[in-house]
Amino acid sequence: MKYIKCEDCLKIRDGHELIEIRPWGKDSIRVRSTLNPGFSEKEKGLLPAKEGSEWVFELSENGASVTNGKIRCSVTPGGCLSFYRDDKLVLAEYYRGRDANQHSRPINMMARQYRTKGGDFEAFARFESNPGEKLFGMGQYQQPELNLKGCVLALEQRNSQISIPFYISSEGYGFLWNHPGTGEVSFGRNYTLWHADCCDELDYWVTVGDTPKKLLENYTGVTGRAPRFPKNALGLWQSKLRYRTQDEVLEVAREYRRRGIPLDVIVIDFFHWRHQGDWCFDPDFWPDPKAMVDELKSMGIRCLISIWPTSDSESLNYEELRERGLLVRAVDGTQQQITWGGSNVVFVDATNPEARDFVWEKAKKNYYDCGIDMFWLDCNEPEFSAADAHGYSFFAGPLEKCAGLYPKLHMQTFRDGMLGEGRTDIVNLSRSAWVGSQQMGSVIWSGDVQSDFVALRDQLSAGLNIGLAGIPWWSSDTGGFQGSSVEDPGFAELLIRWFQFSAFSPVLRMHGDRAPHDIPPLSDSGGGKMTTGRPNELWSYGEEAERIFCKYLNIRLEMKDYLSSLMDEASENGSPVMRTMFYEFPEDERCWELDDQYMLGPRFLVAPVLRAGMQRRDVYLPEGSWRSIHGGPVVTGGRTVCAETPLDIIPVFERVD
Repeated sequence: MKYIKCEDCLKIRDGHELIEIRPWGKDSIRVRSTLNPGFSEKEKGLLPAKEGSEWVFELSENGASVTNGKIRCSVTPGGCLSFYRDDKLVLAEYYRGRDANQHSRPINMMARQYRTKGGDFEAFARFESNPGEKLFGMGQYQQPELNLKGCVLALEQRNSQISIPFYISSEGYGFLWNHPGTGEVSFGRNYTLWHADCCDELDYWVTVGDTPKKLLENYTGVTGRAPRFPKNALGLWQSKLRYRTQDEVLEVAREYRRRGIPLDVIVIDFFHWRHQGDWCFDPDFWPDPKAMVDELKSMGIRCLISIWPTSDSESLNYEELRERGLLVRAVDGTQQQITWGGSNVVFVDATNPEARDFVWEKAKKNYYDCGIDMFWLDCNEPEFSAADAHGYSFFAGPLEKCAGLYPKLHMQTFRDGMLGEGRTDIVNLSRSAWVGSQQMGSVIWSGDVQSDFVALRDQLSAGLNIGLAGIPWWSSDTGGFQGSSVEDPGFAELLIRWFQFSAFSPVLRMHGDRAPHDIPPLSDSGGGKMTTGRPNELWSYGEEAERIFCKYLNIRLEMKDYLSSLMDEASENGSPVMRTMFYEFPEDERCWELDDQYMLGPRFLVAPVLRAGMQRRDVYLPEGSWRSIHGGPVVTGGRTVCAETPLDIIPVFERVD
């Protein structure tokens, strides 16, 4: 084994394998390993390192080490890596090969393993499993588990699933699997196994810190932070499936104004176009978009419009997109990638800079120049009908090698476009994301989830874990997207409980496809033939529901300055807006166990109602003094209390010390 000390890193040559250990950010180290002659410089998740240049290299008969601030990476003579925080071992590669005396063990299992795959590799990395360790982050998965120890997670983007392969550990370290391709991770009790389906090299990054907040600060320091969130989008966003005409949009906005209910954003969903890929309004139903937007602005309402990264073969732009090679390529040569209404629909290749410029040019001309300044980036996983990572290829490479880049670069299309127009209060909406997407000025929402209490429970873990993966701007479809009926008396209870949860989330959005679908189409062609759901405004569910909705909307509006300060903090140090209990109380062991309550910033403890018919629930209050926002005496913490939960109450406690 040969050690090569370079100016800014340590390189190790061991037979065919080349290993690089490089300081990368504060108290952090990046590790790369390959069987190739050198390392790839292709775009991934890490930004160029700005800190960590003052590092220490040591070499002895027992191996070598690299120290960068609080982190030390130790290399054994066999090439196995271990990581220490202030000399305490926190993470080690899993190796069951030769022992210190070079004797072979019966089970020869390497820490790093490669399988040749054409000109690339399928790769594996193994790490020791720490007993009692708890793991959090990794993006958004539809499951109730907040602690991911023992979970197996697919590293791929799906509708409602967002893989952001960064986690923090209760042992005081954070870990990023710096691969945009597909794969899988198993956080087993015996060992942790990372698997990349296709890559040039193994690439991971480790950071250490004394608190979860410090770990997020280090992580977002090398992957980027969210911009400032515009205060005029912190109130209610009104949406449904779907407003079909500009008259419908204006009627809803005027009714909000007549009722005296403040509205920040109104949403125009899909098929306001004739064909996917037109990226313009159907003039039969939207004859004067600029006049519509002007009236909305006069009421203080911003307009958000849905854009899909898809093109129907009948669309205005399909032939040019095809001729210029700006579409995603199916490996088998077919030109149908998603089934929608019987049409032949393909995806625009967002990893191609030329395609991004093309899409923004159309969006600017047909939407932005009309005054629309918010874009809803739907289906940008992208959502292929056949979720086959081996079946598609991007401009940037095979999907299985670079899938995570697609949603991130699609978001970048609209951020860069608006920045180029001098816009600074950028806030879009996206269904998918990857490492560093927090920079792109988009709220991430949790996809087309079911309308039931099981899904509501899952959203709590989803919102908390994606926050720990660096995404502070997050929301869910209030009430769930699919499977609801306005004629179901139980749905009103679910919607109220979900609205209460959303009111104490980063972004409050009403959205969903409400059945029954008995509203006749407007026409038999273009946008007029597409179905719509029942009304979904705050007054659509009766007077009692409207009263409760307005109660919590008003509470949220009173908190706008506080919410804005949390968004500012996210921009400054990467802290999420929704926070696990241990994020604010890392010294309280009980808080590392809690998965059904959370902190909204440092001040408010939120305990959502997650089951139908629940009339009370337990709430753990950490040390300190607390008072319910609904009134009552100051309560001493360090104990569990029972909170009453009638339909109009979600337990929320404010710190008063």
